[in-house]
Amino acid sequence: MAERTQPQPQQIQVHTTHRYDTGANTQQRYEGGNHNNTFFPEKGPSTSQILAVIAGLPVGGTLLALAGLTLAGTLTGMAVTTPLFILFSPVLLPATIVIGLAVAGFLTSGACGLTALSSFSWLMNYIRQTQGTVPEQLDSAKRRMADVAGYVGQKTKEVGQKTKEVGQDIQSKAQDTKRTTTTTT
Repeated sequence: MAERTQPQPQQIQVHTTHRYDTGANTQQRYEGGNHNNTFFPEKGPSTSQILAVIAGLPVGGTLLALAGLTLAGTLTGMAVTTPLFILFSPVLLPATIVIGLAVAGFLTSGACGLTALSSFSWLMNYIRQTQGTVPEQLDSAKRRMADVAGYVGQKTKEVGQKTKEVGQDIQSKAQDTKRTTTTTT
């Protein structure tokens, strides 16, 4: 009998032509450097980073432990005091309102007092600054008033001249109209 041979599986080879460059090893690869460490930097963490982690772990752990203890204490306190608040709520609610209003009154009073002191301080500084310059301000005001008075006088004179010219023009037109009506009749 003839022997039967089974077909052999074919091997397929895949070749890629693209390389993806990321990081600082790109220059090294193009210069014929190590191709095996393409995607991972060769440099490890710096000394300052290691010291930061070493110093940060105990501090962070301590703060996390304190946060947990605070949460546990708060929950325990609420579990103990909630029944007391429920029993004494007819007394506690009005007391809370009165205390809240008293605190609001004190804060409002303090804010008004600070505002008044700030206003007085500003006023005193303003008065101190203007004391030395009052005569200069008066001279300047007098000069401005004289300029304004001269300007108003000039404008009044110009308006008077215009009025006089308009009046004369109207009078001459009236006389012309009177002559033309008397000559036509």
